[in-house]
Amino acid sequence: MRTLRLITTGGALAYRALFNWTTPAMYAGTLLAGPTFQLLFFAYLGRQLRVADDAFFIVGNAVLAASSACVFGGTMAVANERRYGTLGHVLLSPRSRTAIFWGRVLPYAGNGLLIAVFTLTAGSLLLGLRIPVNALPGLGLALAAGSLACAFFGLTLGALGLRFRDVFVVSNVAVAVLLLLTGVNVPRGELPPWMIGVGHALPITHAAEAARLLAAGRGLGAAAPALLTELLVAAGYAVLAAALLTIFEAESRRRASLETL
Repeated sequence: MRTLRLITTGGALAYRALFNWTTPAMYAGTLLAGPTFQLLFFAYLGRQLRVADDAFFIVGNAVLAASSACVFGGTMAVANERRYGTLGHVLLSPRSRTAIFWGRVLPYAGNGLLIAVFTLTAGSLLLGLRIPVNALPGLGLALAAGSLACAFFGLTLGALGLRFRDVFVVSNVAVAVLLLLTGVNVPRGELPPWMIGVGHALPITHAAEAARLLAAGRGLGAAAPALLTELLVAAGYAVLAAALLTIFEAESRRRASLETL
């Protein structure tokens, strides 16, 4: 129970302390309007180039919409501790750092899910996509799985913050990689084999596949393998993030330094 409280309550408090909402207008403009206009851009570009139908881009970009908030949020879970000068205090805590940082991922994943749902709703209303009502619970699960995988992916990048001073450079590159290699805007069958292979190991790839199957009315049974794979990807990044944080923390103690680059 103490660990569960650390994950839930500690994560919520850290989210409030480390993430600056600034103003509601900035939140809406950056995290809601931005992904919606991106969806419209790719949908109309796809129409012009006849790459795929509107449903392909609406669902794909709805899943992608969570990536920026989740990846940067997961990175900030570590990087902002350094920015505010409190990272040393966290590392000196007698509690499990793995539980501390895993708990911090959950609010960012929830934020990403909210953004993804908003983007899917806005895209459907603006472009006239009709989604079967019985597909909505499965779609919510797919968006939640993608958001969670992105958040743990961001935490993995954030773990590099124990070694690198400016880890946000890596996060910016990572978001661009998600846009290119996960099949959200380019059909994966059109990508080179090595890109398809890399995409299998990235978050949101399988969430987008599951969401498209559900939006097409194929049912949860057809989408279940992709959903399970997405959850396995999330678990893999959770374990990798914990391992990197443990290794880099031990190295920091040995060198008496929180960074080398």
